[in-house]
Amino acid sequence: MIPVRRNYNQDWLPSLFNDFFDNDWMPRINATAPAINVSEDEQSYKVEVAAPGMTKDDFKIYLSDDEHLVVAIEKKEDKNKKYLRCEFSYSKFQQSLALPDNVDREQINASVNDGVLTIDLHKKAVESHAQEPRMIEIR
Repeated sequence: MIPVRRNYNQDWLPSLFNDFFDNDWMPRINATAPAINVSEDEQSYKVEVAAPGMTKDDFKIYLSDDEHLVVAIEKKEDKNKKYLRCEFSYSKFQQSLALPDNVDREQINASVNDGVLTIDLHKKAVESHAQEPRMIEIR
Protein backbone atom coordinates (compact mmCIF):
# COMPACT_ATOMS: atom_id res chain seq x y z
CA MET A 1 0.00 0.00 0.00
CA ILE A 2 1.33 3.43 -0.92
CA PRO A 3 1.10 6.11 1.77
CA VAL A 4 -1.68 8.59 1.11
CA ARG A 5 -1.07 12.21 1.96
CA ARG A 6 -4.04 14.02 3.42
CA ASN A 7 -4.39 17.77 3.33
CA TYR A 8 -5.22 19.08 6.81
CA ASN A 9 -4.14 22.65 6.12
CA GLN A 10 -0.89 22.02 7.99
CA ASP A 11 1.44 23.64 5.48
CA TRP A 12 3.59 25.00 8.28
CA LEU A 13 4.67 21.44 9.28
CA PRO A 14 7.52 19.90 7.31
CA SER A 15 6.32 17.75 4.42
CA LEU A 16 8.41 14.76 5.52
CA PHE A 17 6.78 14.85 8.97
CA ASN A 18 3.30 14.84 7.43
CA ASP A 19 4.15 12.13 4.94
CA PHE A 20 5.46 9.89 7.71
CA PHE A 21 2.69 10.36 10.27
CA ASP A 22 -0.41 11.30 8.25
CA ASN A 23 -0.99 8.07 6.39
CA ASP A 24 -2.87 4.79 6.55
CA TRP A 25 0.19 2.54 6.68
CA MET A 26 1.25 3.61 10.17
CA PRO A 27 -1.64 2.86 12.52
CA ARG A 28 -1.68 4.38 15.99
CA ILE A 29 -1.44 1.78 18.72
CA ASN A 30 -2.86 2.66 22.15
CA ALA A 31 -3.30 6.28 21.09
CA THR A 32 -5.69 6.86 23.98
CA ALA A 33 -3.87 4.95 26.73
CA PRO A 34 -0.80 6.30 28.49
CA ALA A 35 2.29 4.12 28.78
CA ILE A 36 2.82 2.46 32.15
CA ASN A 37 6.11 1.17 33.60
CA VAL A 38 6.31 -1.04 36.69
CA SER A 39 9.66 -1.69 38.38
CA GLU A 40 10.80 -3.34 41.60
CA ASP A 41 13.70 -3.07 44.02
CA GLU A 42 14.26 -4.58 47.46
CA GLN A 43 12.11 -2.04 49.34
CA SER A 44 9.33 -1.15 46.90
CA TYR A 45 7.54 -1.34 43.59
CA LYS A 46 7.28 1.74 41.40
CA VAL A 47 4.52 2.47 38.90
CA GLU A 48 5.13 5.25 36.36
CA VAL A 49 2.35 6.58 34.12
CA ALA A 50 3.34 8.84 31.22
CA ALA A 51 0.67 11.53 30.90
CA PRO A 52 1.96 14.68 29.23
CA GLY A 53 0.07 17.83 30.06
CA MET A 54 -1.64 16.36 33.12
CA THR A 55 -1.46 17.87 36.58
CA LYS A 56 -1.97 16.23 39.96
CA ASP A 57 -5.59 17.46 39.94
CA ASP A 58 -6.28 15.37 36.81
CA PHE A 59 -5.47 12.08 38.59
CA LYS A 60 -7.39 9.96 41.07
CA ILE A 61 -5.63 7.04 42.72
CA TYR A 62 -7.37 4.69 45.13
CA LEU A 63 -7.61 1.12 46.38
CA SER A 64 -10.75 -0.63 45.18
CA ASP A 65 -12.88 -2.96 47.29
CA ASP A 66 -10.95 -5.93 45.90
CA GLU A 67 -7.60 -4.31 46.87
CA HIS A 68 -6.60 -3.33 43.33
CA LEU A 69 -4.73 -0.07 42.75
CA VAL A 70 -6.88 2.07 40.45
CA VAL A 71 -5.32 4.94 38.49
CA ALA A 72 -7.84 7.22 36.79
CA ILE A 73 -7.22 10.28 34.63
CA GLU A 74 -9.81 12.82 33.60
CA LYS A 75 -8.90 16.03 31.81
CA LYS A 76 -11.59 18.57 31.13
CA GLU A 77 -11.59 19.71 27.52
CA ASP A 78 -10.56 23.32 26.93
CA LYS A 79 -13.22 24.66 24.55
CA ASN A 80 -11.02 27.67 23.70
CA LYS A 81 -8.14 25.55 22.42
CA LYS A 82 -8.12 24.40 18.80
CA TYR A 83 -5.61 21.67 18.03
CA LEU A 84 -4.01 21.53 14.60
CA ARG A 85 -2.53 18.16 15.51
CA CYS A 86 -3.28 16.09 18.61
CA GLU A 87 -1.43 12.81 19.13
CA PHE A 88 -1.66 12.49 22.91
CA SER A 89 -4.99 13.09 24.47
CA TYR A 90 -6.11 11.34 27.60
CA SER A 91 -9.46 12.93 28.31
CA LYS A 92 -10.53 9.88 30.31
CA PHE A 93 -8.54 6.79 31.27
CA GLN A 94 -8.64 4.19 34.02
CA GLN A 95 -6.31 1.29 34.78
CA SER A 96 -6.65 -1.26 37.57
CA LEU A 97 -3.53 -3.05 38.83
CA ALA A 98 -3.55 -6.11 41.10
CA LEU A 99 -1.20 -5.50 44.01
CA PRO A 100 1.18 -8.18 45.31
CA ASP A 101 0.47 -9.45 48.82
CA ASN A 102 3.69 -7.93 50.17
CA VAL A 103 2.64 -4.30 49.46
CA ASP A 104 2.02 -2.22 52.58
CA ARG A 105 -1.37 -0.68 51.72
CA GLU A 106 -0.78 2.09 54.29
CA GLN A 107 2.52 3.19 52.65
CA ILE A 108 1.47 4.14 49.12
CA ASN A 109 2.74 7.52 47.88
CA ALA A 110 2.22 9.33 44.58
CA SER A 111 3.68 12.39 42.87
CA VAL A 112 3.57 14.07 39.44
CA ASN A 113 6.67 15.53 37.86
CA ASP A 114 7.29 16.53 34.22
CA GLY A 115 4.17 14.73 32.96
CA VAL A 116 4.94 11.45 34.74
CA LEU A 117 2.81 10.16 37.61
CA THR A 118 4.97 8.07 39.96
CA ILE A 119 3.37 5.76 42.52
CA ASP A 120 5.63 4.21 45.17
CA LEU A 121 4.33 0.98 46.67
CA HIS A 122 6.41 0.13 49.71
CA LYS A 123 6.87 -3.52 50.62
CA LYS A 124 5.95 -4.84 54.03
CA ALA A 125 8.86 -5.37 56.40
CA VAL A 126 9.92 -8.99 56.49
CA GLU A 127 9.92 -10.37 60.00
CA SER A 128 13.22 -12.12 60.46
CA HIS A 129 12.93 -13.42 64.01
CA ALA A 130 13.04 -17.20 64.11
CA GLN A 131 10.23 -18.97 65.90
CA GLU A 132 10.79 -21.86 68.26
CA PRO A 133 9.83 -25.12 66.61
CA ARG A 134 6.50 -26.41 67.87
CA MET A 135 6.63 -29.98 68.98
CA ILE A 136 3.80 -32.24 67.88
CA GLU A 137 2.76 -34.91 70.37
CA ILE A 138 2.61 -38.38 68.97
CA ARG A 139 -0.32 -40.41 70.29
